[in-house]
This record gives sequence, C-alpha cells and structure tokens, in this order.
Amino acid sequence: MMEALNNLAFGFSHALTLHNLMYCAIGCTVGTLVGLLPGLGPLATISLLLPLTYSIPTTGALIMLAGIYYGAQYGDSVSAITMKIPHASSIVACIDGYQMTLKGKTGVALFTAGFSSFIGGSVAIIVLTFLAPVLGEVAFLFGPADYVAMMLVGFVCVSFVTTGSLLNGLAMCMIGVLLGCIGTDVNSGAQRFTMDLPFLVDGVGVVSIALGCFGIAEITKNLDAREERSPFNGKINLIPTWDEFKRIWPSALRGSAIGSFLGILPGGGPTIAQFAAYAIDKKVSKYKDEIGTGCIEGVAGQAAADEAAARTSFIPLMSIGIPENAVMALMLAAFIIKGIQPGPNMIASHPELFWGLVASMWVGNVFLLVLNVPLVRYWLSVFKIPYNVLFPCILFFCCIGTYSVNNNLEDVFITAAFGLMGYLFMRLELDAAPLMLGFILGPMLEENFRRAMLLSRGSFNVFVQRPISGTLMALISLFIVWQVTAFVLQQRKKGKGGVVPETTHALEPQE
Repeated sequence: MMEALNNLAFGFSHALTLHNLMYCAIGCTVGTLVGLLPGLGPLATISLLLPLTYSIPTTGALIMLAGIYYGAQYGDSVSAITMKIPHASSIVACIDGYQMTLKGKTGVALFTAGFSSFIGGSVAIIVLTFLAPVLGEVAFLFGPADYVAMMLVGFVCVSFVTTGSLLNGLAMCMIGVLLGCIGTDVNSGAQRFTMDLPFLVDGVGVVSIALGCFGIAEITKNLDAREERSPFNGKINLIPTWDEFKRIWPSALRGSAIGSFLGILPGGGPTIAQFAAYAIDKKVSKYKDEIGTGCIEGVAGQAAADEAAARTSFIPLMSIGIPENAVMALMLAAFIIKGIQPGPNMIASHPELFWGLVASMWVGNVFLLVLNVPLVRYWLSVFKIPYNVLFPCILFFCCIGTYSVNNNLEDVFITAAFGLMGYLFMRLELDAAPLMLGFILGPMLEENFRRAMLLSRGSFNVFVQRPISGTLMALISLFIVWQVTAFVLQQRKKGKGGVVPETTHALEPQE
C-alpha cells in the first residue's frame, strides 16, 4: 500500500505542474461542453483534436484527451435529463432523469448525476491506483464463451430496464437485436438487411438511434401536444433534501462497483455499465418500486457506473495494451503518436506518464465537480427560453451531431426515420430503452458466439464447462425459473381475485 501511495505522490508531482493543470482543465471543460451538445460525443471530438497532440508535450496531450473522455461522461447527463436527448452512455438517464424534470426536480436530478459521477470517478481512481497492474490481467481470464454468458445476463435483465410490461420489453429488445444485424457481416463480409442501399453497408449508428428514438421523438411528442412550454421557468432547486441525499449514496456506491468492474472488461465500458447498474438498483434498492417513475436512485446508480467505467477502461489499455472501445482505440493512437507502446512494461518504462495520468484524474474529478454542481444553474440558463425557440436549436444540434460522426448526410435521414419510429413507440406506450440494450448487446453476442463455436468446433458444452460461463449460465437459469414462477403465482392470484403485489413484475402492462 505504501508503494502505491508513493507512486501516486510521484504522479501528483507531474500532474500538478502549471502546464498539466491547464491541459487537464481544458480537457474537462471541452468534455463537459461535448456532453452538453446533443449527438457530439468524445469519439468525434478526440478524432478532431488528435492532430493537436503533435505540438503538445506527451503527458499534457494525454491528460487533455483523457479529460475530454471522462468529462463528456459528466456532461452528457445534462441533455438526457433536461431534454431527453441522450448520448450512448446516458440512455438510462432519460428514464428517471427526465421524469424528475417533468416533476420540477431538474436541479436535484442534475446535482445527483454530478455528485454520483464524482463518487464513481473517485472509486474508479482508487481501483486504478492500487489494482491497475493486477486487474489488467483479469481480461485474459474471459474467453468468447464467457462474454456470451455475460451478454445473456444483460438480456435477461431487460425486465429491470423496461418501464412497461415484460413482454413489450422483450419485443423491443429483439427489435434492437435485428437493427444491430444491419450492415456487413464481420465474418463472411456479406451484406445483411441493407436493401442494396450503400449507406447501410456499415450498419446503423448508435447515435442515430439514440437521438431519433429519444430526442427527436420527445420533441415530436411535445409539438403534438400543442402546448406552450418552457423546460425551466422560475427558481431551480439544486440541493436535495437530507433524506434525498441519503438515498444517493447506496446507489452511487453500487454503480461505482459495477462500473469499475465492467470498465476493465473489453466490450464493457460506460454504455453497458449504465444498464447493469440500473438493473441491479431496480432489484435490490430499498425504493425499487419507485425506479422508473422519476426516482433519485435511477439517476445516481447509472451516473456513478458511467463515470467509473470511463476511468477503469484505461486499465486494459495501459496494462495490457488492449483498447476496449473506439475511444480507447483513439487513445492508443495518441500513445503511439508520442512513441509510447502501452502494455505490461509501460509502468516501468514510463512511470511519470502512467502515474501522472492517474493523478490527473483526481484533479480532473475536482474540476468536473466544480463545473457540474455549482455551475448547474448557469448551464440550465441556456434552456430558459420558450420551447418554440428552443426546439429548432435542439434539432439543429441533433443534425450536426449525427452528421459529424461520419460526415454523411444519410445519417441525418436515418436519425429522422428513427425519430418517427420513436414517436410511434411513445404513442403505443412502448419503452425504447430495451431496444437500445438489444442493439448494443446483439452484435457483441453474435460475434463472441461465433468465436466460441469456432474454438469449440461446434460444441455447446463450452458454455457450461468453463467456470465463468458455467456460473453465469446457472445464474441465468435460476433467474428465468424465478421469473416464470412469479408470473404463474401472479396469474393464480388474479384468477382468485386477489391483489397482486406491486413488486411482482408481470407480463401484463403495469397500472
């Protein structure tokens, strides 16, 4: 432990220099602004700023790019909570966060997201400090079969993500899986479900679906209501009550633990961590019956998991040289541009860079807390304008954000199509969150399933013979049995005219 503390002190001696503090502040500020703007994520921003690293010192450049990444995780909750326009890593924030906005608790929701993100970032940095050299090897323990089992756990948890009936949630999840199949098959190179349209060869982007099904659909719904509305009129109550504050801690700590673990695994990251944290909160939280209706736990858990996963995703990159997502792949490119090869020898070869980057995350966490909690009132002042003036601006940023991903005009039309689809889902009272879950997990499940079948030569025994996958499959079986039993018991109580407990998740729409 003393060695880790000495290493951290060594890192602070580099991170607290004037130039590195400036680059950290720039990265956190840019990341927060990137999160605020609908559609424009850290991937596009880092891509645009990557050439600047040639003229910036190595440690400062990497500190700035890292600040943009985890800073965006802070800022993206704002647009999700206030306008129901998410990024990929803030989809779950739309569920309870936007419901809190409709109840006039926007300030409390944003404070919860910012404070929980601070907790998640702090826990993840502790993990980075003490366990990074060891936990990087955890990823090697997971094979394709284990990833398949982990993805299936995500699918069976769809009942906790959906706010409607389980049957509708499963149907929406399967629609998401089918949408994930559009594009070019990674194994055979064959085109699937593209209808001979060239712009579908690379598939449908998660940005287009998220902005369409949530953002544009919500705007269309508000316009259809034909009511004059302004999102924020009057005083914004920022600080929660003491009772609300006590409810933040348990969910934030659970989300931090979940995000820290999933951030280490290739294919994990903030997008999956938010769904996992929300599902577990909906199962074990003391206020689980309120989650989905504007509950503070529904914001706290996912925000902490989102931020924790963003920080710990640096562990496989710096410890074993494996990027777990597209943003980490760009960070790997930045390392290589500077002549540094991430991997097991990085800590010994470049200790000032490794520990300086870890220490800068502590500094960045404080910067982001200042940017996102005391200044929330100023961030929200942008939205204190009439909705008939605001919604064209929102649509403009949605189009710009969608276009900036691939510089492709067709992506804007795809987003508009999903906007109409999302509006139809709202009219039919179908929840779009399970669709996003299926879209994200479906391609990952297919890819790892094929790999597992190739390695096992077509034998399904590999899913029960490996310790990790076998344990997860057993848990999935128990969960399915429990769900079926609960449904049967509920139907019997209905037949006898009894009262169904609210905690039982039925296949029928909830009242």
